[in-house]
Amino acid sequence: MTLIKPHGGDLVGRVLTGEPRQALIDALQTCPSVTLKPWEVADFEMIATGALSPLLGFMGHSDYKSTLCDMRLADGLPWTIPVTLRVEERPRADRFALRNSDGVLLGAIEVSDVFKGDRAEEARAIYRTEDTNHPGVQRLLDSGGYVVGGKIWLVDRVHPAFPELALDPGDTRAAFAKREWRTIVGFQTRNPVHRAHEYIQKAALETVDGLLLHPLVGETKDDDIPASIRVRSYRALLDNYYPEGRVLLAAFPAAMRYAGPREAVFHAIARKNYGCSHFIVGRDHAGVGSYYGSYDAQKIFDRFIPEELGIKPIFFEHSFFCRACNGMASQKTCPHSTDSHIALSGTHVRELLRAGEFPPPEFSRPEVAKVLIEGLRWNDA
Repeated sequence: MTLIKPHGGDLVGRVLTGEPRQALIDALQTCPSVTLKPWEVADFEMIATGALSPLLGFMGHSDYKSTLCDMRLADGLPWTIPVTLRVEERPRADRFALRNSDGVLLGAIEVSDVFKGDRAEEARAIYRTEDTNHPGVQRLLDSGGYVVGGKIWLVDRVHPAFPELALDPGDTRAAFAKREWRTIVGFQTRNPVHRAHEYIQKAALETVDGLLLHPLVGETKDDDIPASIRVRSYRALLDNYYPEGRVLLAAFPAAMRYAGPREAVFHAIARKNYGCSHFIVGRDHAGVGSYYGSYDAQKIFDRFIPEELGIKPIFFEHSFFCRACNGMASQKTCPHSTDSHIALSGTHVRELLRAGEFPPPEFSRPEVAKVLIEGLRWNDA
């Protein structure tokens, strides 16, 4: 059985073990260090494990500029989001030890490129705005002005928040092969799964062998529901409403960039590396505020030839429960007015949950709502 090939053809592996690992650790004792921010730690580990194949390290100038301007790497391979290491001062060494905020040694970068990265230009290209109310823009502007490119090696990893869900691309591919899945649809989420999500997942699952439910567990906005609560809600949903053996739940370690259309393609490419043949793109994928059109994240895929992306996007419109239809539907399948539709804003749902009130069962499964109510009460205490 053959799964989809990783982006660029080969799954990157930059994780050292055994004697090579110890030799690098010893050599790094005399090297200067760079402290990675949380989202850089996530990118670093994803590069090392192949989730961001074909990247071998943090981007140099040619890949960076090509990504900004053309949504491709310098060799022409589709790529939409810069993966960079930014520092405040120009580095003067050829090799740096990379550490997290606690000082733990994670690995090394062999410096091949140092350049000034225009943060305003990057914000306009990636986020379509320089508005500091955009969380991605603000994070970018808070980063250093120098970009350090070079190949990386990983010698140690941060203890994952959800060890049982910490599956690298090699692990998910092995799991798919063991289950004899040939076609797999990936679903990206940073929110609890409500009935509309469930509807589109199951609609996609009708056409493939399996579903990778792949919640993002890296850094998100302060007002997003914490990953620990969300993961419990996913388990409650899977235990009660999905067939055993058709879904794999795993953690996606990336941080959210809130880059809308560009991030949708980025998410698809990463899931291709995890072994997915298909990827769900719904309304306002990876969006925030009103910076992007509702379906811009679907339209951007027209910029690429399907064969060069490899993974096939599956597009869904806004879904809802229709009282007149007495079931889940979308504008493509429902003829009734919005008066018949049950639609709640995320803000309203959070208000209900924090007040201990269950959203309508047509919007959220009661088992999921129960987990969220209990989790938010504990989190707010």
